[in-house]
Amino acid sequence: MSGGGRFAGVSGATVQRSRELGREMVLSRVRRLRSMALPIVQSAVAAGLAWVIATDVFHHKQAFFAPIAVVLCIGVGLGRRLRRVAELVVGVSVGIGVGDLLVSAIGTGAWQIALVVALAMTVSVFLDGGALITLQAGSSAVLVATLLPPGGHGGVNRMLDAFIGGLVGLATVVLLPGDPPGITRSHGQRIFAELAAALSGAAEAHTRRDAELAERSLSRARSTQQTIDDFRAALAAATEIAAFSPLRRRRRRRLGRYSTAAVPLDHALRNARVLLRRTVAAIHAGEPVPEPVLTALDELAGAAVLLGRELADGQEPVRSAGKLRETAVLLDLSQSAAPSGHSAHVVFAQTRSLTVDLLEATGLDHESALAVLPPPPAAEPGLGAQPGSDGAESTDSGTTDPRDDH
Repeated sequence: MSGGGRFAGVSGATVQRSRELGREMVLSRVRRLRSMALPIVQSAVAAGLAWVIATDVFHHKQAFFAPIAVVLCIGVGLGRRLRRVAELVVGVSVGIGVGDLLVSAIGTGAWQIALVVALAMTVSVFLDGGALITLQAGSSAVLVATLLPPGGHGGVNRMLDAFIGGLVGLATVVLLPGDPPGITRSHGQRIFAELAAALSGAAEAHTRRDAELAERSLSRARSTQQTIDDFRAALAAATEIAAFSPLRRRRRRRLGRYSTAAVPLDHALRNARVLLRRTVAAIHAGEPVPEPVLTALDELAGAAVLLGRELADGQEPVRSAGKLRETAVLLDLSQSAAPSGHSAHVVFAQTRSLTVDLLEATGLDHESALAVLPPPPAAEPGLGAQPGSDGAESTDSGTTDPRDDH
């Protein structure tokens, strides 16, 4: 191929890649907007309601702290613990109260602002000590001392406005929580899909002896940590909402299954990254992996998809557990054709570890999951244990890429 042809090919690939990245960016932002649509509506409606309560029911003039507290509470309440929402309400109220009382007595100015902030933060630390309550108390005190000088008995009213807004925000989060279990399910499905893609990618790369495919699969797997972090944050929020909201209590059992699977899934993704890294090394070194191991990887990918579907449907993961037990039989068969070479050994060991992880994700404890597998090969010198492993798996200690452990 001529130089011009090569450059044209590279340019075309670059343009295509840029288009794909642009499309993915737009889709990502649309998904983000869709996920935040309900909170935006909740914040808007609740802010108006808080204003009506503060002005029409309590007859407060300029009750702007009520809608401000609503927006802050609902915004923090999404994906965070309700304790944080309560901390925010207390912080706002402390800052407003201290600020109003002091500024009424000493006026405004540089040293007055410094004193107001110091005292507001001191009171908040004495009451709780949390970072959010302290910061919110300080910032609210600044607002009162600079932009909103007190007059008359406004201090108590402003503090009450903050409580009104906070209570309306809390009520909105608890009584109209949206669908945190649905968000958890969506994140969970994405994790299972990524895990399945990593495992099937490893099997295909070994079958085709395609190091480039293995590297692409590894690169994709390394980008999944944010997905698991988002899943765990959504799960924490959904579990808390289910505990407080009467509209979501029936989801507790389903969320409990996701809670059981969360840590093993994290381990499985980490082990999959290690497996893919050693897959690249094994292919470059010409180390073959026994066919039963590759079949087991494909079976694990199918079991991951099935487990994700069962959890999403609110079912006990019976079928996926059965499929994983069948995979354990394949691992027993593969020991009769032990892999040659260090990297191939690690691939085999990580496949065992992944089987344990997924069995634990179905609800088995660690010992019960280990009991499903055949005993590990007797001689695997230098192989260390991975989180969620059966004690025989390796991360190639000392040389593991840090990205594979995140």
